[in-house]
Amino acid sequence: MGNTRYEQGLNLVVEMLHGLENHPDFRADTSTLQKIALLAKSVRDTSATEESRVAKTPEIDGTVLQDAPISIATPTRRREPGDRTRLFEELRTKVLACTKCPHLVAFRHSVVFGVGNPHAELMFVGEAPGADEDMQGEPFVGRAGDLLTKIIQTMGYQRSDVFIANVLKCRPDIPPGTPGNRQPTPTEMATCLPYLRQQIDLIQPKIVVALGATAMRGLFGKEEPMKQMRGRWHLFGSIPVMATFHPSYLLRNQALSLKRQVWEDMLQVLERLAHPISERQKNYFLPR
Repeated sequence: MGNTRYEQGLNLVVEMLHGLENHPDFRADTSTLQKIALLAKSVRDTSATEESRVAKTPEIDGTVLQDAPISIATPTRRREPGDRTRLFEELRTKVLACTKCPHLVAFRHSVVFGVGNPHAELMFVGEAPGADEDMQGEPFVGRAGDLLTKIIQTMGYQRSDVFIANVLKCRPDIPPGTPGNRQPTPTEMATCLPYLRQQIDLIQPKIVVALGATAMRGLFGKEEPMKQMRGRWHLFGSIPVMATFHPSYLLRNQALSLKRQVWEDMLQVLERLAHPISERQKNYFLPR
């Protein structure tokens, strides 16, 4: 009886894991279920140890388990390209119709979903659309966007090779006639973050680059100064994230040393992606 119940329990876990494959919170839920599986294994191993110090068929509830130990492998989120494209377009449609923040809906001209390759190995994440992005419906199209494009090209990519998105999909509202932009509030970012999570989950990039302190705050809730976070690897789920300065910061601060710091961050990204780095690339923004 114990043997049957044990097998039924493991089969139920396996079925639940398979059922979560298309769930947006798959990674977190899988972690919980894996802990359940490990706990079951621990109970089985403990039972075997207590029964004998030598190799012996384990028992649970007095019932001998005749089968070999069952292991539950971590499920992979493999999707066919066509399936991923379909899911991505469904997400785009959902985001473009979002009305979760009425004050942003009333202010925006466009919902800025993101742009680039939905199969990209490299993803860049900023904080929120500015005035130019709001008008054109595409992230990083102003002066900061031009600089980001140059960085991407210097790394050996085109904009179309990577994916670019923001934590917030709508431009933060400001009083009429007020110049510039404002930072997203924690509430706004928390409301919009699930969309970014789903984008990352569908794209499955090998690396994410977080552009600026606000992007890091949106992704991780970190309140550290950017000078302390940049140049270090962070983990968003299982995906490595490199924190670096926002391009607009480089436009306000033209020091060669700052440009070199950002470039050193990008060299780390290229190295982790196992991309060849030329001598010319290694020497960009070094004093001569």
